[in-house]
Amino acid sequence: MTKHTIMMYGDTVRSPDLRYVVPHAVADPFLYLEREHDRHVVVRSLEVERMGSVPGLTAHPDEAFGLDQLQADGLRSAEVARHVALNACRELGVTAATVPPDFPLAMADFLRSQGLDISVDDEEFATRRRVKTATQLAGIRRAQRGAEAAVDAITALLAAAETRGRDVMLDGEQLTCERLKAAARQAFAAAGVAADDFIVAHGYQTCVGHHMGSGPILAGEPITVDLWPRDEETGCFTDMTRTYVVGEAPEELITYHQLSKEALERSLAAIRPGALARDVHGAACAVFEAAGFPTQRTKMAGEVLLDGFFHSLGHGVGLEVHEAPGLSQNGEVLVEGDVLAVEPGCYRQGFGGARLEDLVVVTAEGYELITEYRYELTPSA
Repeated sequence: MTKHTIMMYGDTVRSPDLRYVVPHAVADPFLYLEREHDRHVVVRSLEVERMGSVPGLTAHPDEAFGLDQLQADGLRSAEVARHVALNACRELGVTAATVPPDFPLAMADFLRSQGLDISVDDEEFATRRRVKTATQLAGIRRAQRGAEAAVDAITALLAAAETRGRDVMLDGEQLTCERLKAAARQAFAAAGVAADDFIVAHGYQTCVGHHMGSGPILAGEPITVDLWPRDEETGCFTDMTRTYVVGEAPEELITYHQLSKEALERSLAAIRPGALARDVHGAACAVFEAAGFPTQRTKMAGEVLLDGFFHSLGHGVGLEVHEAPGLSQNGEVLVEGDVLAVEPGCYRQGFGGARLEDLVVVTAEGYELITEYRYELTPSA
């Protein structure tokens, strides 16, 4: 437990920092205070019993800190919330606190005006979420199994499709990204995971940033399936990507896919506690550079790279789909307990590309692969 006071204000649906310490989905904002061995929440009365069931957490109703009188005085709801927070801090002896970068500005300004020392520390909050709990890891694994079930549903349709010239047909209709996405959503629901959006893209779309994909699929073009569903129980994400083609794969795509697979293997081999993110990223870059493709490591300063291995290698995954650490040309150090999405790829604008993405957890010995899925370009049922 921290020796100084941690303060957060928000809800656990939108705040990953709060969800990390309070494992319930709470839609209404509340105050959280953490100091040494004490953890407190100030919540609406209907949440007190549920919050009180969290080990080590003391739940207080808003009424304990003047809610009724503040409402009787005619204060607006936002003003009431700020005064309740102030009263709680005073009664619990909080005179200074560290808050995350998304702490509400109006709340911070008010507490500062009343004499509290409020300081922002983005690094502390990013760091404390990196080592996943056993419960969170279980949620990440469930999310990953759900993602794999969705890829199964997509590849089953791709494998059943037929080519007519360049058209890809299924059940007498052109197969579209929208139909593949619908199959993925059904698989998500059956697996107890959810996704607001995800990528099923084809052709040139596969190298346009996070193009979500749309329209009819054509024979011989790349199809990127990039899924990041969230486990409904824990709120934890996964992230995985595979690349496919229906019909004969062009040599260019085969090359991109083979290089991505080799880069994935090389970068995974570099993962261990204490490894620098830039070195893990560099292991992937070396594969593409040896084949003559540009990378973030070889580009000129200020250059916007659009071809080759133009993006970073990956990122942390947990209560956000993109969180610390970033796997790029930075000096971040991997720690045991990090969950990482590793996603090398190679692309050419106008043609498309190939990307492969696996999820791993950093262990004392190196890493454990969470993803359990084949890599072949040709889809199979």
